[in-house]
Amino acid sequence: MSVWFVTGASRGLGLEITKAALAAGHSVVATARDPQSIEKALPDFADNLLALPLDVTVPGDAEKAVQSAVARFGTIDVLVNNAGRGLVGAIEETSDAEARSVFDINVFGLLTVLRAATPVLRAARSGRILNISSTGGMVAWAGWGVYSATKFALEGITEALRLELAPLGIQVTSVQPGPLRTDFLASSSLGHVSRVIDDYATTGGASRDWAASSHGQQEGDPVKAAHAILTIASAAEMPARLPLGTSTLGDIRTKLATVGADLETWQDLTRSTDV
Repeated sequence: MSVWFVTGASRGLGLEITKAALAAGHSVVATARDPQSIEKALPDFADNLLALPLDVTVPGDAEKAVQSAVARFGTIDVLVNNAGRGLVGAIEETSDAEARSVFDINVFGLLTVLRAATPVLRAARSGRILNISSTGGMVAWAGWGVYSATKFALEGITEALRLELAPLGIQVTSVQPGPLRTDFLASSSLGHVSRVIDDYATTGGASRDWAASSHGQQEGDPVKAAHAILTIASAAEMPARLPLGTSTLGDIRTKLATVGADLETWQDLTRSTDV
């Protein structure tokens, strides 16, 4: 059995991953800003569960959590970087502070946890890292540009990290869920930019409307997504990317086809810039 370290574990996909790992007999270090909510949600797993406080934007929190994890269970075998939040609004509508706040969690917070936990995996010359991305890490939509930018950044980090850690016996995967039926779209979770520009009513505004009307109606099952993640984590060779959900497959295939068509159409101009 393995020792899992999961961020953002108090609700949504993070909580379901924690549940699934515990039910499979693994030990789990489940972290969140409010660890008591994790303990309340999982009262039957006290022996194998360590719930710890971790705000990925607070310096030192990650190091303390990793130290506590190793002190309790001896190591970390599987790191799941799940902590994150969404933001909806057109690019021009988004203030610098709003953009930075979501980057601080989704990108810099992930880097903070990686710096704290990866040395444990390197010392063991083994382990798995699963960075929870999104369909939005491959495809950007009107109204989700800044959020997608954070996930595009996560994709670049994950792709490079996979190459850097492979010689050390550590595998890395980007998990790309589509819309999961969690509280991600709830007003208490999803950030909305404060500025509204009428010219974006049919683009960024339409995304705001979609988020409001789609909460609780998302196609994805977070329980099934969690079990898919456990399946990948135990595979002999993890893939570079794991898309989750039918719409994710369709969106990524459409994106790849569009990119391929542009490459074919403009290849002569592309080559013309060589020395």
